[in-house]
Amino acid sequence: MVKHHPDSSTLAEFAASALPPAQSVVVSTHLDFCGACQHDLAQLESLGAAMFEDVSPVDVDPRVLDNVLARLEDVEDDRAVNDASSSTMAWTVKQIRKGNLEQLQWRKVTRSLKIADLGEIDGAAEFSLYHIAEGGSIPQHNHSGAEMTLVLQGGFSDENAEYHAGDFVIREAGDVHAPTALPGSDCICIAVLESPLRFTRWHHRWLSPLLQLRAG
Repeated sequence: MVKHHPDSSTLAEFAASALPPAQSVVVSTHLDFCGACQHDLAQLESLGAAMFEDVSPVDVDPRVLDNVLARLEDVEDDRAVNDASSSTMAWTVKQIRKGNLEQLQWRKVTRSLKIADLGEIDGAAEFSLYHIAEGGSIPQHNHSGAEMTLVLQGGFSDENAEYHAGDFVIREAGDVHAPTALPGSDCICIAVLESPLRFTRWHHRWLSPLLQLRAG
């Protein structure tokens, strides 16, 4: 059972197509796991539609309309690129959930940790899969920027809670933790980082440059 979910503001941004592509893929994948968030999203979309219906039309200066349309043409070009990237990433994540991991380029970081980079995408300094062997861990680290994580397979625990398949986790800048894969199976997570991890213990700091390199 999924216990950890996006907050209402994140779901609202997703409903309004205001999240960057990488974060949108993670939220969309969580929705595949979570009926409760599907219900909340449907309510947000219904509310948005109702608000538009209640808006009274107003007269607009034709020059203002021309300026808006000109700007929309520029935005649509950028959005088309982002939508294409997001669609490709969503397909990749679905293949991963089906167990189709052969095409991924995994990079071994420690005996317990492998990382597969999912490519460059807007809104992310890193967009990757983390594979933690059963009972293994990622050394304690802090975050210099926000991190959005979704458990795809298995689970992990840290100083805050246990997380299982479908659970959605946000870490903010300054948060410190050391995720450890739960007994029973390896843990695979998808993560979007605004900036690289920083390890807190001096004997693990040699890992930081490795985690900033892309697997390709």
